[in-house]
Amino acid sequence: MRYPNTPKSDFVDTYFGVEVPDPYRWLEALDSLETKAWITAQNETTFGCLAQLPFRDKIRDRLTTMWNYERYGVPEQVGEELVFSKNDGLQNQAVLYRQRGAEEPRVLLDPNQFSADGTTALAGIEFSNDHRYLAYATSSSGSDWHQVRILDLTTDQLLPEELNWVKVSGTSWTKNGFYYSRYEAPKAGENDLTGMNEFHQVYFHRLNTPQSADELVYENPQMALGFRIAYATEDEQFLCLYLTDGKSDGNRLEVRDLRDPRSARAWTPLIASYEYNNSIIGSLDGEILVLTNYQAPRYRVVRIDPKNPQEANWHEVLPESPNKLEGVSQVGGYLVANYLHDASSQINVYSEAGLFQHEVQLPAIGTASGFSGRRGDQVTYYAFTSFTYPTTIYRYDLATNTSTIFRAPKTDVNPLDYVTTQVFYASQDGTSIPMFIVHKNDVVRDGKNPTYLYAYGGFNVSLTPGFSVARLLWLENNGILAIPNLRGGGEYGEAWHQAGMTPHKQNVFDDFIAAADYLKANSYTDTSHLAIAGGSNGGLLVGATMTQRPDLCQVALPAVGVMDMLRYHKFTIGWNWAPEYGTSDDPAQFENLRQFSPLHNLRPGTAYPATLITTADHDDRVVPAHSFKFAAALQAANAGPNPTLIRVDVNAGHGAGKSTQLQIAEWADVWSFCYANMGLTPDVHQ
Repeated sequence: MRYPNTPKSDFVDTYFGVEVPDPYRWLEALDSLETKAWITAQNETTFGCLAQLPFRDKIRDRLTTMWNYERYGVPEQVGEELVFSKNDGLQNQAVLYRQRGAEEPRVLLDPNQFSADGTTALAGIEFSNDHRYLAYATSSSGSDWHQVRILDLTTDQLLPEELNWVKVSGTSWTKNGFYYSRYEAPKAGENDLTGMNEFHQVYFHRLNTPQSADELVYENPQMALGFRIAYATEDEQFLCLYLTDGKSDGNRLEVRDLRDPRSARAWTPLIASYEYNNSIIGSLDGEILVLTNYQAPRYRVVRIDPKNPQEANWHEVLPESPNKLEGVSQVGGYLVANYLHDASSQINVYSEAGLFQHEVQLPAIGTASGFSGRRGDQVTYYAFTSFTYPTTIYRYDLATNTSTIFRAPKTDVNPLDYVTTQVFYASQDGTSIPMFIVHKNDVVRDGKNPTYLYAYGGFNVSLTPGFSVARLLWLENNGILAIPNLRGGGEYGEAWHQAGMTPHKQNVFDDFIAAADYLKANSYTDTSHLAIAGGSNGGLLVGATMTQRPDLCQVALPAVGVMDMLRYHKFTIGWNWAPEYGTSDDPAQFENLRQFSPLHNLRPGTAYPATLITTADHDDRVVPAHSFKFAAALQAANAGPNPTLIRVDVNAGHGAGKSTQLQIAEWADVWSFCYANMGLTPDVHQ
């Protein structure tokens, strides 16, 4: 391979007396002409190589055919109407519909009309409590910056105001407006896609007024880092405040009574510590229902009286159980609890007092989500999916414990053609790690099957079974899909999460390496037919794994990864990851980070796997400079025959809201790269 020239500088950082060269620091200047020229040259090289693959067009055509089926989102009851999203198949963005009874659905919002190229997405919706207004957020080109608009549902007309510089925010309504969170506009000359985001603020917006008139509800001028998010309970009695500090892993909870003039400006701490994860479920008879992992690593539900919030006065509604409590909805006078049992959903329904009512019978082992609604609702809706079970929407009657299909996709997928097993393997330190393995029924374990090993391992995120059109192409071509639930995730509660946080992050990489070793030892695949993949924190996982064990696999696919662990916290909201990783500002944490930072562990003269790095120019969560610098360093260090390519999407971001067209194009390139570097020619169905 002949790669574009990437000049090196002599830039050096010094950390606690240790000099660390950063020769590609100039690639952090995303707006510079030099960086833009480098991106163009790298893309020309990458797409030039991919264009030579004879099966690339067939894969893209097959993906287009497979993608072309109706897909529905979980409906929401809004007054007398049902609101739901639907993608006809190949639309770049799903369309939001409203339907009254048996009438034909009407378009409520069509994000495909937001921009000519379909790259502006609907990022969130929230209806007012009287069902008259809809506040909706849009995201342009995949950015985390949102713009909020308001639609009058009685006239179908937009209100004049636009709310800008909104990030890490919901919209929570009360009678004449809503609460939301934002940052100040970037200073002149500051890049809004890379600059550090500081001093998050909560505002209240009144209808039919400009954003400049919004009321500041909460700020902390002494604390630059941290998120501040407000949530009003359904009965509009309490305003709840979520606060993080950018240092601890959890959040503080405060509340004020909106009906009590004496507490109009006063906040009462419900849970004062930042160490635990706490979220509001709702209110009940003047008290607050809270989901928390305080003294319950697998989570529990407690009821707190804001007038007497001391822990001694808490009432436990749902105690901690052997399974991780992933989430709870208060709907129809019930509590619907979503538990994880070995990374699969188990849904239990309780009375609001915590008395068990029944378990929701799910179609198979998989993932259920939804169950939202209001206390007066009689039914709710949920989605169910698994690796080979396309996402199906169910209507659920709470009182009778009855599920009926609301919308089922029509695809040519026959789940009976595939088998999903869950195995448990030992990591390096003996810890038992679960892993899902999916393949066709007739796949022979001859030790040479093309295998896609995907994981995440961080931030308390649980990887549960889910349907993917893109992965189905791999499966139907006799590929194997393997997804381990590494430490650092949330599958078994906070102890499992903390076992993969700093200073124990190496456990995550060890778990991933052990998964690959298991697949080889049990004749699923071999090194020449193994691809390792992950995105974001999972991109870090792939980068760290391939630098520690370059002999582990044939193909590495780090997507939008955190590759420079010494500088990640200096961009946008990267500081928010400090509890997970630690930062180079601390001497002990610096030493730990330097041990696994992908950028800093590439060794010249090493033969690395065939690597396709994917990122996007509008990723303002994990800024693309991470991938740029890693690609440049890997191209310089790699002494083996395998290619190192970087693919930079234009007008795309971290992943959320990516258009159908861009998704199909990217997956066609990923699979083509895998097959080519495994020496395989897929027999792609048409």
